[in-house]
Amino acid sequence: MIRSMTAFAACERNTAWGTLTCELRSVNHRFLEIGMRLPEELRAIEPALRERISARITRGKLELSLRLRQSENDDVLRLNPARVAQLAAIGRNLQEHFPAMRVEMTQILQFPGVLHTSAEDPAALHADAQNLLEEALDQFVLAREREGGKLASVIRERVDAIAGHAAAARALMPAIRAGQRQKLDARLADLPQPLDPGRFEQELVLALQKLDVDEELDRLDSHLAEIRRVLGQREPAGRRLDFLLQEFNREANTFGSKSVDARTSALAVELKVLIDQIREQIQNIE
Repeated sequence: MIRSMTAFAACERNTAWGTLTCELRSVNHRFLEIGMRLPEELRAIEPALRERISARITRGKLELSLRLRQSENDDVLRLNPARVAQLAAIGRNLQEHFPAMRVEMTQILQFPGVLHTSAEDPAALHADAQNLLEEALDQFVLAREREGGKLASVIRERVDAIAGHAAAARALMPAIRAGQRQKLDARLADLPQPLDPGRFEQELVLALQKLDVDEELDRLDSHLAEIRRVLGQREPAGRRLDFLLQEFNREANTFGSKSVDARTSALAVELKVLIDQIREQIQNIE
């Protein structure tokens, strides 16, 4: 299923540490770029969080925000002995170089990780955070798929229109070829000396080859079939669709350059307009 790269999801749950809130939002990006805003208590699991996101999202500039709101009745401050020991060791080392340096107790207490207000095991909070992320990712992917479905519908409409223009061009070609032959006959009739029949046929073949667009229309039909197939698959399709649009544009340009009739020239312009409209939508697809 086609997925958009633009989406938002938010979840929260109550934990022993307080209320944990998870928000995911993303916008278009060529690759996957993950930004994170985490409380100090969850910094240790940042690699695990990135791994979980990368397993389910392939493209987009994504921002994860995890917020922990401490419970109002949890007012018992607890000291983190390991963090205090680290700060003490650093202080002793700095004291040798800056003997006049003084540090207030309140400054130490304000350092991240020195105090916390829960006696619960941090591992439980880490597990809650990862489970909450999975819940948010479920909603996030569904939101991307809903938006992607709308994009796919718009693209299919343009694809059907391209197919209609290609069919119209095929229908016009016999009349255009006949008209070119008549023009060539008229020009040859004005010559003072009659042209050798063999030379006439050679000139006619060359003229018809210059305006032959059957190959371009055949390739266009093949690309139409492929884009319909890609729109129906479940794997991320943005890069594949972007490549197909380059091929569409190449055939449309060649078709337009070979046009010798106002009707096919107008069809070539319409093809390019539709291709550009599809390209705009594809920029939003994962």
